[in-house]
Amino acid sequence: MTDMTAGASAAPKSSLLAQDERTRRRNAAEARFKLYGVIAITLAIVALLFLMVSIMKNGSGAFFQTFVTLEVELLEDKLDKNGNRDPAEMAKVTTFGYSPLIKDAMAKVVADNGIEIDGLKKPEDLISKEAAAQMRNFVLAHPEMVGETRPFEFVASGRIDGYYKGRVTMESAARDSNISPEQLQLADALKAAGALETRFNWSFITWPDASENRPEVSGLGVAIIGSLYMMLVVLALALPIGVAASIYLEEFAPKNRFTDLIEVNISNLAAVPSIVFGILGLAIFINFAGLPQSAPIVGGLVLSLMTLPRIIIPARAAIQAVPPSIREAALGVGASKMQTVFHHVLPLAAPGILTGLIIGLAQALGETAPLLLIGMVAFVREYPAGPPEGLFDPATALPVQVYNWTQRADPAFVERASGAIIVLLVFLMVMNTLAIILRSRFERRW
Repeated sequence: MTDMTAGASAAPKSSLLAQDERTRRRNAAEARFKLYGVIAITLAIVALLFLMVSIMKNGSGAFFQTFVTLEVELLEDKLDKNGNRDPAEMAKVTTFGYSPLIKDAMAKVVADNGIEIDGLKKPEDLISKEAAAQMRNFVLAHPEMVGETRPFEFVASGRIDGYYKGRVTMESAARDSNISPEQLQLADALKAAGALETRFNWSFITWPDASENRPEVSGLGVAIIGSLYMMLVVLALALPIGVAASIYLEEFAPKNRFTDLIEVNISNLAAVPSIVFGILGLAIFINFAGLPQSAPIVGGLVLSLMTLPRIIIPARAAIQAVPPSIREAALGVGASKMQTVFHHVLPLAAPGILTGLIIGLAQALGETAPLLLIGMVAFVREYPAGPPEGLFDPATALPVQVYNWTQRADPAFVERASGAIIVLLVFLMVMNTLAIILRSRFERRW
């Protein structure tokens, strides 16, 4: 037996089933890494849930509104002195002419229900200032109703609505010049009599914005239409240009320094802050091209420029993911380069392209900074017309409306802003869900 053989026989024997110290340390490090990952995911989920609960808690009240039902007598001597029932003549009566009718109707409902409250002043202040305009629009649309007594559902004032949502209390009303504790007592009495109720309000989705003194009648109608118009512009411009650029760069463009420069610039543009695109849009589309401010066409053009890199990059990745064997097989049976791309490569890359497109649209839908620079923060009451004329009418967008409401002093606008965030999140969730569905539907295995 040699010394080498003796040394080998003297070495301790180890088993594969028994872990040595080094293996135990490696396994412990792997277990710690998994634990860190679980902790990170748990913290992210908790933060997301906290954010969602906070938004839902603050914004759910925006979808509920307090209404007051009054029997209003449409006096002919006040609304149509000539008795012609001519809307053109009746339009000369302003909202100031309708306010006394609302005041009399409120006094009548108080008397009919035997409500007596010491120190009560101006019970008509329970009704929103928008009520007179609402009744005037109804009368001009139905002039034959003049002379009759009919029920009207009026929106309650912001303070009364806030009272039933917990924002206003008897103590705060005593210090508030816009409401009094006696008026809150009147609201409770009307609620007990069935003349006042708080219910779900779809009009929050359809109403336009309102002035700072009327938060109870402000809505998202103009903002939703403006966002829809801008997304149509982005879809019409960014999709064909982005997909065409991706196909050319990936399948047809020669590999040289010029195309390398283009690819680098595309990647750089994807990382440029969005406000830079707003400055670009202000300089080119408004100052140079003369397009109107606060118009969906300008917002759509700016968002198209911003979205293009975010569509081109995932589209190129989807095209690259198609195996080269698909191209080789098509070319091998006699297909041209164009036929290979459009008949074989593009259909297989469609799920990835559609996913990138919808995610790009979702990111554009939530952008605010570039829209602020082109004037879409303006107060807009009138609905834009249908396309294509409506693309040039003044409008706003959902994220800008959220920003606008958070700048106002009345606490009711904070609730409105949180409600608008809920609507915006619903749109984003629908778009991302659509991306997942399209990807699963059009995905092909090879």
